[in-house]
Amino acid sequence: MQQHPVTSSNLRAVGYDVRHQIPEIEFNGGSVYHYFDVPEEIHDALMNAASKGAYFHDRIREIYRHEKAE
Repeated sequence: MQQHPVTSSNLRAVGYDVRHQIPEIEFNGGSVYHYFDVPEEIHDALMNAASKGAYFHDRIREIYRHEKAE
């Protein structure tokens, strides 16, 4: 999955698998997580948010099932 660098105090890069609706979030600390069943419009809103970290925290973090990537 191709990641795109983002400007954020919390997130480093974001990728998205459209077919499986899985965003891949890389944090500034280096950890990477996959989130499951995230609709494309939520991903698009994240990428267009003025504050990607705040959007992620409010709309994705605790709402969607996730796991740390290996």
